[in-house]
Amino acid sequence: MARSCHYCNKKRLVGNNVSHANNKTKKISLPNLQTVRALVKGSVQRIYACTRCIRSGFVTKAA
Repeated sequence: MARSCHYCNKKRLVGNNVSHANNKTKKISLPNLQTVRALVKGSVQRIYACTRCIRSGFVTKAA
């Protein structure tokens, strides 16, 4: 499984660094994903969740 948010499906962003001489090199921006023990469909699972989803209350943490 790819490293993406379980709730909003946020994953890495790929683009180019473009220099003044117009040289292009790959650039990757990774989201702030955390492993969380959460309740998913009534069972406890370890999932990846972005910090925005955790903060917004989409994640119900397991005790």
